Amino acid sequence: MSWFESFILGLVQGLTEFLPISSSAHLRLTAAFAGWHDPGAAFTAITQIGTEAAVLIYFRKDIARIISAWFRSLKDKSMRSDHDAQMGWLVIVGSIPIGVLGVTFKDQIEGPFRDLRLIATTLIVMGIVLGIADRLAARDEAGGRHRVVRERKTLKELGVKDGLIFGFCQAMALIPGVSRSGATISGGLLMGYTREAAARYSFLLAIPAVLASGVFELKDAGEGGHVSWGPTIFATIIAFVVGYAVIAWFMKFITTKSFMPFVIYRILLGILLFILVGTDVLSPHAGESAG
Repeated sequence: MSWFESFILGLVQGLTEFLPISSSAHLRLTAAFAGWHDPGAAFTAITQIGTEAAVLIYFRKDIARIISAWFRSLKDKSMRSDHDAQMGWLVIVGSIPIGVLGVTFKDQIEGPFRDLRLIATTLIVMGIVLGIADRLAARDEAGGRHRVVRERKTLKELGVKDGLIFGFCQAMALIPGVSRSGATISGGLLMGYTREAAARYSFLLAIPAVLASGVFELKDAGEGGHVSWGPTIFATIIAFVVGYAVIAWFMKFITTKSFMPFVIYRILLGILLFILVGTDVLSPHAGESAG
């Protein structure tokens, strides 16, 4: 991998990690369109450490408060009813599905799941799901002639059941094209949470999963000549800088705007990908010969 490739892929990772359009799919597609080798699941996991570092800094006050309350609740029973302490447990509970499924389907994630036809399918299907969830949220928020405005849930109403559902939604993002934020936000909206609550828990829930995945894949970065350390670290730094800016923008965007631009983009990209593969412009395994 050249330094130019690592710069572009780091930029793509930072731009797409927090938007509901799938960073893993875009890294895969960038390589396929440019005629580069597929950067591979290991490269993706490691560069995600950069974007998760951006989450740690952006939500540092929330994270510090949650961690402090969680540790205190281990000794002080009276703290166990504290919302921040409960959030600590809910992040742990919500991380279980992706941990179990990630290990179980590791070979598929690094192989068959990276087929461009599957990516095109998940882009379209999850785009439709996000669109439906967005419309339901908009209807509740706006009300109507024959409907009253429906109050949506906040994170204070999050329980173990919903935390696990969020977790299974996040686990779907093991398939490129699904999108971690897209799946968890869609799940949250369908369960009746506000856009801000769904997005905030989505970002917090991703921290242990992404950091664990990145650390687990570190050993693969220098093996087999697939990914070299220098370009990988460079891409991770680029992803961090760009990712932080995207988080700040996205958290403001979702408070007043619809997800429909992302829905339309996902569907059009999926259709374009099907056309390119169907007309043999792209092979469904383009760029897979090396990681």
